[in-house]
Amino acid sequence: MNKDALIDAINQVFSLFSLNYHNQYYAAFKEQALEVQAKRLWFESLQNFEPAAILAATKAIILESEYLPTLSKMVAQCERHSNAALPEPRAAYVEACQAPSPKAGYQWSHPAVYYAGLACDWFFLASTPESTALPIFKQHYRELCERVRNGEELKAPKLKELPSPQESVLTREENQQRLAALRAKLDL
Repeated sequence: MNKDALIDAINQVFSLFSLNYHNQYYAAFKEQALEVQAKRLWFESLQNFEPAAILAATKAIILESEYLPTLSKMVAQCERHSNAALPEPRAAYVEACQAPSPKAGYQWSHPAVYYAGLACDWFFLASTPESTALPIFKQHYRELCERVRNGEELKAPKLKELPSPQESVLTREENQQRLAALRAKLDL
């Protein structure tokens, strides 16, 4: 990723925040040193996102919130705008829980949802309350989303095919021999 483009995006974010959240912004960043530290932290935390996604997330936050956002809110908004093909973590969790078996045969919204469910274990997702399972699923899902944002392409799961049947028609004598062997084995 272009470092200069990311720095420019972070500077634009802070400019937009200063315009929109004027009083809150200058109360939070009374000293320029605080603003510089915040920009560095945001740069480190947002470096895996495209500048366009960062700016789209910023505009969405400005439209939705009356308050200066936290970094975690910004990361969550960037995740929404970084790759439209990736569903929200809760929506991905619901999809993983409701997908019918065989799981590999299901038409997933994104392969990351399948692999996050697989990492959690399908039985765990089906038998554990959401309050316990969702945080674990989110952790696996966010790691996979991060890999996708870093350029990794996740392959869609494939069903394992059953081996082709070995059809050989037995003769009448072969059938009688097998039946006799089975009777002898079972002592009938």
